[in-house]
Amino acid sequence: RMVAAVLAGLSLLSLLTCGYLAWGSRRGAPRGALLGEEPGAGAPRSQPHIIFILADDQGFRDVGYHGSEIRTPTLDKLAAEGVKLENYYVQPMCTPSRSQLITGKYQIHTGLQHSIIRPTQPNCLPLDNVTLPQKLKEVGYSTHMVGKWHLGFYRRECMPTQRGFDSFFGSLLGSGDYYTHFKCDSPGICGYDLYENDNAAWDHDTGIYSTQMYTQKVQQILASHNPRKPIFLYIAYQAVHSPLQAPGRYFEHYRSINNINRRRYAAMLACLDEAINNVTLTLKKYGYYENSIIIYSSDNGGQPMAGGSNWPLRGSKGTYWEGGIRAVGFVHSPLLKNKGSVCKELVHITDWFPTLITLAEGQIAEDIQLDGYDIWETISEGRRSPRVDILHNIDPIYTKAKNGSWAAGYGIWNTAIQSAIRVNHWKLLTGNPGYSDWVPPQAFSNAGPNRWHNERVSWSAGKTVWLFNITADPYERVDLSARYPEVVKQLLRRLSQFNKTAVPVRYPPKDPRSNPKLNGGVWGPWFKEDEKKKKSDKSKGANKQQKNKNKKKAN
Repeated sequence: RMVAAVLAGLSLLSLLTCGYLAWGSRRGAPRGALLGEEPGAGAPRSQPHIIFILADDQGFRDVGYHGSEIRTPTLDKLAAEGVKLENYYVQPMCTPSRSQLITGKYQIHTGLQHSIIRPTQPNCLPLDNVTLPQKLKEVGYSTHMVGKWHLGFYRRECMPTQRGFDSFFGSLLGSGDYYTHFKCDSPGICGYDLYENDNAAWDHDTGIYSTQMYTQKVQQILASHNPRKPIFLYIAYQAVHSPLQAPGRYFEHYRSINNINRRRYAAMLACLDEAINNVTLTLKKYGYYENSIIIYSSDNGGQPMAGGSNWPLRGSKGTYWEGGIRAVGFVHSPLLKNKGSVCKELVHITDWFPTLITLAEGQIAEDIQLDGYDIWETISEGRRSPRVDILHNIDPIYTKAKNGSWAAGYGIWNTAIQSAIRVNHWKLLTGNPGYSDWVPPQAFSNAGPNRWHNERVSWSAGKTVWLFNITADPYERVDLSARYPEVVKQLLRRLSQFNKTAVPVRYPPKDPRSNPKLNGGVWGPWFKEDEKKKKSDKSKGANKQQKNKNKKKAN
């Protein structure tokens, strides 16, 4: 406790001396390659090939170099020869992480701050947001996406091919069967979910496991493209998201794992590791590798009930504890200056947008108002990160903390609202942050999930504010909110400042027209602008007729 207090005091001093100064900078200040700027030092001389690999639900511990019992030789080798990102943050769920990657903006600035986009919702990434592939196309890149979209599809304009990708092969929803590509959102609301560009890919419905099928597609794209021209490949694997399915041969090394979910998860991750090895070999085979940048990231923390492990971090997917938002991530590239290093500087998933556009020799106009920073020099050369804070989120709809109040937030913030923010060493959470156990490896020792091994903390009833020094206490074991009320107030004020820039939440109710039965058994765009116009015209006509009737009656 004494050590924690000393470290907390030091971080308080650093926050007061340099952290708060950064808070005054306005959102949208120049970041990355603004108009007229040259790419920074360390940038490759010619436009690099960009390969962004996004894993789904991979836990923080679930990589060999984090001590996992699951073997990941490819990931371990690529990370060891590149730069490991050991202070790297994403969002706690699928849609939020993907939206922030592709726009460089926090959820509060796209309206996607609540939950995920459901298959039956008339919702998608707002069309007025410029996307990463669109910016890369402007400077001559071929852009291809393989894998999971999960950014909405209710209208054709929301589809990946309409948001900057030259080609798309993958799924539109958040999950589905790895072999049949079939997904039920609820009883009776089921459909096929595998697309090639804008059409259902029935020709590929051959029972191939999706991780292998996506890798084959990537190999085909690389084989047919000219390596002298820059390419952006966004590979969003379905693995290791539930349902837990894997080809039989990948279970070979994991028969000793009694917990069936963990065993299946291990087999899925082994298959994913092999797939990434095959992608890397293909890059070398066709002459891309020497001028390529490979970025690997998980989209959120693991789900222990579905075999994932975030140990020794606290919490899981869907929460704002470190286990939900601190991710496995690394950069591998012959273009890196400091190969074989570890980056402990603060990095967030929004940072890839300006970083990659800068590397591609693109331009970012100031009016785009990004939340990400260009962090290439931080990664490649070991320089300090320009980032000092992260808004993990503000969700005004999720107010399940019954005892939250303005009083608990010192009149600055309503602590019933689920929110989380990081500033330098400090992290503040309000509302209900979600499932908060620490789940050690022993929890997976039995045939079924066993929570007896989990570590829990009991708080006094009604708690809705937590403060941690993440540098000194990365496992969130010592709550310092009562000890440092002034720091709590400063972070609550910063939350309030961010909230003033938030756009309204987009979370519409279900639309019955989304049922795949009405669309040939396929999940896909159902909203048609013409229908809306016809209805509008009909209603206008009906109103006109009614007015004429009223006039006659009056006469």
